[in-house]
Amino acid sequence: MNRVADKVALITGGGSGIGAATARIFCAEGGKAMLVDSNREGLIETQRDILDSVPGAQAATFVADVSEAEMAMRAVEKTLDTFGRLDVLVNNASMRNYSAVSAATPAEWTAIVGVNLIGPANYCRAALPILRKTDRSSVINVSSAYAVTGRKGMGLYDATKAGMLAMTRTLACEEAAHGVRVNAVCPGSTLTGFHMKRAVAAGKSVEQLRTERQTTSLLGRWATPEEVAWPILWLASDEASFITGATLMVDGGLSVI
Repeated sequence: MNRVADKVALITGGGSGIGAATARIFCAEGGKAMLVDSNREGLIETQRDILDSVPGAQAATFVADVSEAEMAMRAVEKTLDTFGRLDVLVNNASMRNYSAVSAATPAEWTAIVGVNLIGPANYCRAALPILRKTDRSSVINVSSAYAVTGRKGMGLYDATKAGMLAMTRTLACEEAAHGVRVNAVCPGSTLTGFHMKRAVAAGKSVEQLRTERQTTSLLGRWATPEEVAWPILWLASDEASFITGATLMVDGGLSVI
């Protein structure tokens, strides 16, 4: 229960889904978490859940749009003011777009690149000077299984997630000399509150939603957010101390179908 004892993680997109699950598990394993999200209500709910469910948990929040570079600097400053250190950066925040590549406008491209690529770059720029001073620090970028396989309808999202994998490899090369490990996790279909809300809005029950995605993995089901959070935690822990520049597929076998 102490795999990340005393480590402090800054987790973007921490107000829901994979980010919230990661923060909860990180605290349960002895760490501390700064949750960053643009959704203030989501942050409050996640922080309350962590404090109520994890005895002695330490979790703080910071409201920010990750595309804003100045806010990234302030998020890191608040982390240091609150916890006195920073050991792990989890770049999890992302936005989606459902336009075909042939129809997507420059404005759509600019918006999604701002969150899915410039956002992680903002937080790396803000956090790396601190991470370089900390023993056994790491960056974990949350990409997507669709960064390495194709599908219709989400070309903008998938392209930015593929770019995140290239960024991960480059950062691993650049930061090895500073003692910072950099890795990526590629989730497959993960059943989060986002998907549940979209289903309900479309007139579909959550029970019906749970029966879907049987053909998008070898395991024939959705992942839970926790099933993605555990591999993130492992990469942040000292158990993964000789792993950097890696892409970990957490996709139930989607990428080999």
